[in-house]
Order: sequence, then C-alpha cells, then structure tokens
Amino acid sequence: MSLPVAEPANEDVAYFNQILKAGVEAGCSDVHIKVGTPASFRISRAFHSIDFVPTQVWMQSVIDGICPKHMKAGLEADRETDFSYSAPGVGRFRTNVFQALGRWCIVMRYIKSTVPTFEKLGLPEILKTVAESPRGIVLMAGTTGSGKSTTLAAMLEHLNNNFRKHIVTLEDPIEFVFEENQCLIEQRELNLDTMSFHRAMKSALREDPDVIMVGEMRDAVSFQTSISAADTGHTVISTMHTTSANSSVGRILEYFKQDERDTIRRQLAGTLRSVCCQRMVPTVDGGMRPALEIMINTITIKKAIEENQLGKLLPIIESSRKIAEVDGVTQWEDQGEGMMSFNQCIFNLLQQGIISEERAMEKASNPQQLKMWLDGIFTSSGGITG
Repeated sequence: MSLPVAEPANEDVAYFNQILKAGVEAGCSDVHIKVGTPASFRISRAFHSIDFVPTQVWMQSVIDGICPKHMKAGLEADRETDFSYSAPGVGRFRTNVFQALGRWCIVMRYIKSTVPTFEKLGLPEILKTVAESPRGIVLMAGTTGSGKSTTLAAMLEHLNNNFRKHIVTLEDPIEFVFEENQCLIEQRELNLDTMSFHRAMKSALREDPDVIMVGEMRDAVSFQTSISAADTGHTVISTMHTTSANSSVGRILEYFKQDERDTIRRQLAGTLRSVCCQRMVPTVDGGMRPALEIMINTITIKKAIEENQLGKLLPIIESSRKIAEVDGVTQWEDQGEGMMSFNQCIFNLLQQGIISEERAMEKASNPQQLKMWLDGIFTSSGGITG
C-alpha cells in the first residue's frame, strides 16, 4: 500500500492524518507506527504494512502535535501516556504513546463514530436485559482487542435509546462519544475532566446517577468503590481483563489482600449482576463475530460465590442450557436464565454456519469437549444429555 511522500516537518501531523485516513478507508481496527519500521494497519486481525518508515524526528514532531498540552509533562516524565485523538475528517482514535529501545511508538485504536447496534454486532438479547439492571455491578471482560468496549458501548446506547436515565462515565480515555437521546449523559476523561479516578467516582455518587460506567477496573480500590456504589442502589458497568466469565470472580479477589477476600467475596455475591466475557472469532465470510460467555448472578451462582465454591461456576453456567433441535439445527438452547459458556456459544456459531470448525477449535476454551459435541456426545455438569 503506497502513500504520498512525506511533506516537510511542519506538515508532519497533516501527513500523519493521511496515514490514519488510509487506514480507516482500508477497514483497519488499529494503526501501529514506530521508528525504523514500516507503519502498519491491523485489518481483520492481520497486519498490513505501508510504504512509510517513520524517523525519530518525524515521530517527535507528530507527538508534539497530537498530544494534549496538559499531558505533555507527564509524557516527558513517564515516557508513555494514553489519550484520545480526533483526526479532522477521519474520526476518533484511542491512542497510546510509549517508548521501546528509546524510540517513540504510537498504537491507535479506531473508534467508529456510530455505536454499532446489537443486531449488527451479533449480540444476544440477554445483554439488553443485563444493561437494564436497576442496580448492581455489570462486568464486560476479555483480552485487549476482544471488542468488549464496543459491546459495552452498545449496551449504553440501548439505554440511551429506550430509557430516561442519568449516565455518568469515567474513562481513560473517552472512546465512543454518545449523543444524548432519552438519557442525560456526562462523559468524563481522566487527566482532562478529572485528575483522580477515586475523586471522580466519589463525585459521581453525588451527581444523582442511575448508571456509572467505569472504563476499566484496574485495582482493589476501583472494585471496592464500585461495590459501595452498587450497594447504594446504582448500576456500575465496567470492563476488566480476564479470559472467561467464570474465572472473573477469582481474578477480582486477587486484587485484595488475603485477609480481605472473604468479606469482598460475600459483598460481590450480593452486588454482582453479571459477568460477560468476549472473544472475537473470524467468520466464514471474512468478518468477525463475538463469542460470549455469560454468567448471570442467579440464586445458584450467588450461593456458589458465597460458599467460595468458584470451581462450580462453569458447570452451573453450562447446565443452564440443554441440547435441542432449533430450526433443524442441533444447538445448546437457553432454558431461561440467559447464561452460556464459551464452548456452548462457539458450538452454536459453528452449527449455524457462521464460523468454521478450524476457528471454533482455536477459540474454544475446551477443544476436547467441543470435539465430543461435534461427534454427537453431549456432556454437561449433569452428565450425558444426548
């Protein structure tokens, strides 16, 4: 992929914006730019390089031009920072600037201006019900690049289009910018609108919110503050980095000291509404589709958390579905609770012809179990079911 020759130094940001535009027009999700290496775009999970190799001088010029003034001192001191950048006529990007081997690097995630709908993303209807929770903690989990921020945005947009609520977001940085419809929405960015997450969270509780969206749960204080907010009747929606819904409770407890964990676990059992974990799976038509593991805090799930029987969470999730013929296709059918495991979701996507068996095996949490199901041997926590 070719681009025009770079202009003189005072035009570096303009040329940088041309790179971003080329990436967006090519359908990229991410832009990677670093000194001494051809700039590249991630398109459908694969990298595509372009005919431009940045120099340190060019990178410094670009960073000086795009980094917000109030963050430059921190970048100089820490050699890394996060912020959002809007390229004129192109769009918004979640931006991370850092150094590697003493050279500048920029990684940018393209944020689509329009929040995708549930239908376009292929999300299950249960997530609408989860988003509508009148109180409690709702977590969207997954690894970097799993699409969890987009799914969370779709959940908030569902509220915005259908309910009259007050939503306050605390983000680092802001990704999707919401246009108020039915909801009153304030979006606050760390280091721009507030200097402290903890101060902003405390203030949010005094701002008459119905829903508080926290960009990411990162430490014990984040979770403890969110538990307190949920205890007082608010809905707290956030993301976290875990690889499955059933393992998320244990991961949360790891943020706390050993002598605090029993108390936190009991508090979570009372305030947790749902944990949804997401993975992106390539489809047979060349697109991407989210596969989800969904855990709802049912009476059975709550009891397992209270009794510290975290190993029972996955079997409980799996036993909430039964194998059945749905429109002539063998699938794991929901029995009314809305839960499903990754393997059950991936099996259904495979049976529906949305993904290939190769991709299904790559993304399955338990490939051996998935292979048994494909061979017609259906097992769950309840034993042989078909």
